[in-house]
Amino acid sequence: MNTIAQRLTKLQDPAFADLTAKTIPGFDSQYFIGVRTPQLKALAKELYGTEAAKEFTAELPHRYFEEYQLHSFIISREKSFDDCIIEVERFLPFIDNWAVCDQLCPVCFAKNRDRLLPYVYKWLESGHLYTKRFAVKNLMSHYLDDDFDIRYLDAVCAIRSEEYYMNMMIAWYVATALAKQYESTLPCLTEHRLDKWTHNKAIQKAIESRRISDDKKEYLRTLKLKQAGTE
Repeated sequence: MNTIAQRLTKLQDPAFADLTAKTIPGFDSQYFIGVRTPQLKALAKELYGTEAAKEFTAELPHRYFEEYQLHSFIISREKSFDDCIIEVERFLPFIDNWAVCDQLCPVCFAKNRDRLLPYVYKWLESGHLYTKRFAVKNLMSHYLDDDFDIRYLDAVCAIRSEEYYMNMMIAWYVATALAKQYESTLPCLTEHRLDKWTHNKAIQKAIESRRISDDKKEYLRTLKLKQAGTE
C-alpha cells in the first residue's frame, strides 16, 4: 500500500464509507475507505506541488474511490491551464462515477474559458459517460453568464443517452440555464427538445430552485409531460 493510501486509511470512518457506498451504487463496498470531503481537500492542499503528489497522480488506475477524489482535488488546484488540461485529459478516462466527475473543478478554467471551449466540445463527442458529463458540467459552470451562447444550449439539448447520470446532468444544466438565461432556454421545453424523462426532471429541478420566480415556476409546471413510470 502506498503512503498516500496509508494516510487515507488513517482518516477512515467506516460508517461514512457505508453512507458513501449508498450514494454511489454499483461498486464493491471495499472500494470505499470512508474519508470525508473536507479532509480530502485539506490533504490535497498539503500535497499539491510536492513530489509525492506528482508520483500519486502519475499512477492510474487507483484502487479506492477516495484516491480518485484526492486526485481530482489535486488537479483542481493547478493554476497553469496548460499543465492542468494535460492532467485532466489523462484523468478523465479513469473516472467511473458521478461524484469524482463533479468534484473535478479546476480553478484555472474560469480564467481560460476561450482556451477551454475547444476541449469542452471534444469531450461532448466522447463515448465515455463521465467525460461527456464533465463537458456538460463545464458548460453549466462557465458558459451560462456573460459567455453564454445559444449554441452551447443547443449542443446539450441534442445529446441523447440511455445513461441515468448523463440525463441527470442534462436536466441539471437546463434547470440552471432556466435560472440564468430563462428566455433563451424556455424553447428547449416548449419545443420538446429533450426526451420526456430529462424534460420533466429539468422542470422538477427548476421548480426546486430558489433562483427562479414563483410565476415562472407555475408556468413551468404546465409544461410537464405525462409519462408512465416513476420519474
